[in-house]
Amino acid sequence: MKCIFAALMGCLFSISIIASETVGTEPYIGNAAQGKSKGAMCAGCHGADGNSPSGDFPKLAGQHASYVASALSRYRKGSRANSVMQGMAAALTDEDIADLAAYYSEQTVSAGAAEKELVVRGEELYRFGDQSKGISACQACHGPTGRGVSSALFPSLNGQWASYAEISLKAFRKGARVNSMMNGVAKNMSDDDIQAVASYVGGLR
Repeated sequence: MKCIFAALMGCLFSISIIASETVGTEPYIGNAAQGKSKGAMCAGCHGADGNSPSGDFPKLAGQHASYVASALSRYRKGSRANSVMQGMAAALTDEDIADLAAYYSEQTVSAGAAEKELVVRGEELYRFGDQSKGISACQACHGPTGRGVSSALFPSLNGQWASYAEISLKAFRKGARVNSMMNGVAKNMSDDDIQAVASYVGGLR
């Protein structure tokens, strides 16, 4: 009887240790104020408020926190290739990533404008795709106003530099940037298609 009692107490003791070790393990919520401070190292390329000075670098302002965090995590792991970003992300902790993501998600993206001569084709591709070429509609994932879906990691596109969107689509087309869904869409797009839809998303609000 004493042996059974001792074994039972041992089990209860073990359970109490496990319970105590799991207390306070809730996911860390990013702190935007901390992110603003940490974002100083990003400002040279992406702008102090996430609105980059040129299309060589993406605008991060207004981007979903989930997408920014996912991108930075992938750069850190090396599963998304970019030598500069991999170097920048290598030293980031999970908390740093969450803070940066929170900060940029709270900023307002600067407005862009689509080129008038490209609007008709750009809108056609964005809203309806092109069945004859096997191109899916962009709005199916990114929404009618380009806001994307945070939970599905579909990024916000509205206001993004057209030149950056064009670079990204061409990278998806040739497989230099890997995402099975985007690779499948972009492979059927001509240079003119890419230019038109990239211009269109830049003017979305």
